[in-house]
Amino acid sequence: MVLDDLGSSLRDSLGKLSGQTRVTEEDVEEIVKEIQRSLLQSDVEVSLVMDLSDSIKERALEEEPPGGTSARDHVLSIVYEEMVDLVGDSTDIPLEEQTILLAGLQGSGKTTTAAKMAWWFSKKGLRPAVVQTDTFRPGAYDQAKEMAERAEVDFYGDPDADDPVQIARDGLEATSDADVHIVDTAGRHALEDDLIAEIEEIERAVDPDRNLLVLDAAIGQGAKEQARQFDDSIGIEGVVVTKLDGTAKGGGALTAVNETDSSIAFLGTGETVQDVERFEPSGFISRLLGMGDLKQLTERVERAMEETGTEDDDWDPEDMLKGEFTLNDMRKQMQAMNNMGPLDQVMDMIPGMGGGLMDELPDDAMDVTQDRMRSFEVIMDSMTDAELENPRAIGASQVERIARGSGQDEERVRELLEQHKMMSQTLKQFQGMGQGNMERMMKKMQNQGGGGGGGGMGGMGPFGD
Repeated sequence: MVLDDLGSSLRDSLGKLSGQTRVTEEDVEEIVKEIQRSLLQSDVEVSLVMDLSDSIKERALEEEPPGGTSARDHVLSIVYEEMVDLVGDSTDIPLEEQTILLAGLQGSGKTTTAAKMAWWFSKKGLRPAVVQTDTFRPGAYDQAKEMAERAEVDFYGDPDADDPVQIARDGLEATSDADVHIVDTAGRHALEDDLIAEIEEIERAVDPDRNLLVLDAAIGQGAKEQARQFDDSIGIEGVVVTKLDGTAKGGGALTAVNETDSSIAFLGTGETVQDVERFEPSGFISRLLGMGDLKQLTERVERAMEETGTEDDDWDPEDMLKGEFTLNDMRKQMQAMNNMGPLDQVMDMIPGMGGGLMDELPDDAMDVTQDRMRSFEVIMDSMTDAELENPRAIGASQVERIARGSGQDEERVRELLEQHKMMSQTLKQFQGMGQGNMERMMKKMQNQGGGGGGGGMGGMGPFGD
């Protein structure tokens, strides 16, 4: 996640305050230094970092904690509020008819973002269309068309035309039945004059309701100049931060937001069209600080349940708490897992499960990628009912038979068994939270997500991702 190093270091610093009723100046100085170090390493502009750290320091030393509030919780609350203020509000994206123009450099992820946003609008009950105007980059049309097909949304482009402005006009006319038009523009390797001139012409032709700047999370300090030039040219109402699933620092996005006096609209968190989130400042910072994000979690659960048709009574939180699940359970939850996204992202949304707890787990404990899931399903199809119910009893001769029957190598079969074992061990670690606390938390999530189509956590097994 963006700025994840900040979250990890802050959790360590705040942990030292556990049991204290008051904070000393030395305590605050240590926390502020961690914030400064992490934000500067994440390419956040110095002036923003200093303003934030000064505000935190002043409040932590001068404000009295509310009655019954520990020093740790008081400082955590201050850091949370100041961080939310730093990232600003979410860009206003009304669920109504509109035209959105995407701008950005080549490689920033505009084409993928166009399809992701279209998919997001379609899940909100609107009919979106993607209009591809990039005549500069080879393969842009084919990529955009393929992504739109994956998102199951309308698409217009003309691979034989060389006038992006005319393509934009024709695209709006051809997709006039759509509620939302997302116009993807060409990028370049740098902010060249012809790129600026071209996007200005397209902007005049389509008269968008809002212009969004698409930024790679790894852009760093270069975001400031890029944001300024695009803002001067067409005006930027919001920023989309892409590729947050990697090791990108992400601080440049905050700089761009500050430079354009705008806000963040969407976050791209993975490679598929479903890997997109509306930016919600409170939930974003909550996850960063290990406090969870029940709203985003509930949305993912409800979406997965809607797409898989899973029923509430298919899953009992007791199973997850005890870590008692079989390969049959795992297979039943594969599709729901696919729909919700990477399990480490989902765990980050559950209070008490993200942050420090996730940092302590093996790097590959939650690594169940789509390719691996597909091969795992094929392997499980070659197992007997007894093997599916008791995978620990599978021996070498059975592994050889299963591999031969599934067309997979023996190593992949053992990988499946090891994944099951690791998940059992992982779930047992969660018991350290206290089973009573975990049960109350899970029931709370079920209640919060229970409206509208049987939301909550129903149907999400131990691989409820």
